[in-house]
Amino acid sequence: MREIVMDTETTGFDPETGDRIVEIGGVELFNHVPTGRTYHQYINPERSMPKDAFEVHGLGDDFLRDKPVFAKIVDDFLEFVSDAKLVIHNASFDMKFLNAELRWLKKPLLPWEQAIDTLEIARKKFPGSPASLDALCRRFGIDNSSRTLHGALLDSEILAEVYLELIGGKQPDFALAPARGEKSAGNAEDWRPSRRPTPLPSRITEEEKAAHAAFVEKLGDGALWLKG
Repeated sequence: MREIVMDTETTGFDPETGDRIVEIGGVELFNHVPTGRTYHQYINPERSMPKDAFEVHGLGDDFLRDKPVFAKIVDDFLEFVSDAKLVIHNASFDMKFLNAELRWLKKPLLPWEQAIDTLEIARKKFPGSPASLDALCRRFGIDNSSRTLHGALLDSEILAEVYLELIGGKQPDFALAPARGEKSAGNAEDWRPSRRPTPLPSRITEEEKAAHAAFVEKLGDGALWLKG
């Protein structure tokens, strides 16, 4: 099972009033284990950065001016995401922005059911408790000291740790799921034990062998151990 833990940074709260995505970060998981593969892109929003948004993520007009616009990175982004589940904290916010950008370019939208909302999971698991990313880091003892400003890739990496804790701790499937490219264990032909290169030494003593032989002899010619 392939999942992308994802985060975005934007110029504001509503794409329908002109706000745009300025950063996307993603961390790939396979069977709930990080693969080391990531996606990270800064994006020129083609508009000025409001002061309130700048104070959240620190991405200003001068920094973003020479970055590619969304239309230039959209194909690479969609190729990376493919049909993987998207693990997002407050998924409705990020999906709203991603689908607005895709819609403006007449690209296929990301289905809402493709998203897994960790905020929703946290609220169900810990009702009445704070469910922000920082609060969940404190709950699970995850170090987020480097998170002085919001950053899409850093937040994705932190969220990946939080997500694994929310669903039952690291490697919740106990690493029993097949790795990429391996066959599943559903078929008897998928796996066969191989012969040991060096046979294990016998643990039966000579006295035990002699006692067993005497016991079998008493049983006569019909003894099970004499057949075959």
